[in-house]
Amino acid sequence: MQKVYFDSAATTQLRPEVIDKMTTVLREDYGNPSSTHGFGRSAKNHIEQARKNIAKYLGVKASEIIFTSGGTEADNLALNSAVRDLGVRHIITSKIEHHAVLHTVQEIQAHTEIAVSYVDITSDGAIDYKHLESLLANASEKTLVSLMHVNNEVGTILDINRVGGLCKEHEALFHSDMVQSIGHLDVSLGDLQVDFTAVSAHKFHGPKGIGFAYIKKNSGLKPLIYGGEQERGYRGGTEGVHNIAGMDEALRLAYAHMDEEKAYISDLKQYFVDQLKEQIKDVKFNANCCDLNHSTYTLINVCLPISQEKAGILLFQLDIKGIACSKGSACQSGSGKGSHVLAEILSEEDMQKPSVRFSFSKYNTKEEVDYVISVLKEFLED
Repeated sequence: MQKVYFDSAATTQLRPEVIDKMTTVLREDYGNPSSTHGFGRSAKNHIEQARKNIAKYLGVKASEIIFTSGGTEADNLALNSAVRDLGVRHIITSKIEHHAVLHTVQEIQAHTEIAVSYVDITSDGAIDYKHLESLLANASEKTLVSLMHVNNEVGTILDINRVGGLCKEHEALFHSDMVQSIGHLDVSLGDLQVDFTAVSAHKFHGPKGIGFAYIKKNSGLKPLIYGGEQERGYRGGTEGVHNIAGMDEALRLAYAHMDEEKAYISDLKQYFVDQLKEQIKDVKFNANCCDLNHSTYTLINVCLPISQEKAGILLFQLDIKGIACSKGSACQSGSGKGSHVLAEILSEEDMQKPSVRFSFSKYNTKEEVDYVISVLKEFLED
């Protein structure tokens, strides 16, 4: 049985170079980075060098990079502290955000008196920028806007420059979950009007359990996790040196090979789109995911012409054939609930059909696309 991994939006395969770097650090630099002896200083050097490297890739100051356990913690840090410590009393977000944002905002609202506004979503999965501008213009209290850069389910790309400009114009703070964009798009945070971001290493061929928050200098943000003085006091707890070193190596390689890998994966995505259109009658592409000019090159989300009776076993059948993909995001696919993102943009009729997200990396091939198409055709014709 052939095995095909088309679920890189959920997590990516580790690059061999990253494994080598992490293994070396685990074996040789096992000191506590807070210790003052040589073993500790050696471990600390990996952390601070990684911080400088990551800051350089993103065009920001090293002091603005704070290591976390991943994107979810970074989102929680920004949102909770903005309300608790920065005087934010109004959050503007959308109903198609990752649950790391949506559920955090809901929890904050349940325990505070903040107002929450949801910007309208268009049928192609984009935010309504005029509605966002209206919400900002009518905001009477200190406001934080939280909108993700690249949607993890349908791949829609936010016009982050436009949103940043609107936030600056209306004196609002801007937080963006950039988990699906950093490492795939050439992002210079220093050129953007963004106050806080969240990044996760395992989305760009790095290890799980590590990420970082970008926190603009002098923001006033305070810790979410208290303890020691690690991470400039923003996050207590002994750092996972090997994970930080692995993330540093993964992001270095992502930037070094970004152009060639983007071209390769874009060609692969276009081939998949063309084959689906040609061989699967009545297939639909959710939002603008089939348009490389208006969506990320790393994924597609397709609505398949399958009856309700067969829809429930589609992913099971694909798994039996060795094909890994997702129904919505991996974070919620085990919940049995439908996609909250698709519920905002699809008709009731299309919501009754199965939608599947296929996401790609440098390790995929056109031969794998052909295999997936053949399995889908066989399932549809059975």
